[in-house]
Amino acid sequence: MTKERLSSECDFITMFSHMCSSKLQETLEVYHSLNQSEWSFSKKTRDASVWRRPSEEFSGFLYKVEGTVAGTPQQIMDFIRPGARRLDWDSMLTSLEILQTPEQGCCVVKYTTSGQMWNIISPREFVDFSYTTSYQRGLLSCGVSVEHDEQSAGFVRGFNHPCGWFCVPAPDSELSVLTGYIQTDLRGMLPQTAVDTAMASGLVSFYNDLRRALKA
Repeated sequence: MTKERLSSECDFITMFSHMCSSKLQETLEVYHSLNQSEWSFSKKTRDASVWRRPSEEFSGFLYKVEGTVAGTPQQIMDFIRPGARRLDWDSMLTSLEILQTPEQGCCVVKYTTSGQMWNIISPREFVDFSYTTSYQRGLLSCGVSVEHDEQSAGFVRGFNHPCGWFCVPAPDSELSVLTGYIQTDLRGMLPQTAVDTAMASGLVSFYNDLRRALKA
């Protein structure tokens, strides 16, 4: 590859990351500004609450999950953003690899997830552009799937439409409020009831896993 072509590709990746990160942040802030009456209740435990609404991106649902977590936004987001630490505690992940880091706060990550519901939902693979930035007094980490030709054997390639996690300090507390927005197209022939059950349960488990990791 010539130096000119390499430079051109690097410039394209950097330009893409600027455009994608701005659009992602804008989209997630729109989700975060929706009135609570625009969401339908899905699942509630003492650890987290889950709601959903029809996605405007695909035929499935946009899920919202919220709960409080002990720690500062920086401490919490260090566990959530893509990296080796995330693989250590997130029970849904079976592998994670950073493919590219076009600029600070951005990366392209490839990861695989375990099967769910007695493998009714088989293992999935995703390739996402991820972006982490400041938000009010906290942080926002968001992502969206990108095209990637190489696919691992034994996995269905899923697709994440704009997703993200807002983490801000809770008022007068040592806790932080963690709010997630997830809209994942698992693809394949899956009953919607199975997808709904898996998504709601998986999001609650995410909080349980995260709290245990932060205490360790």
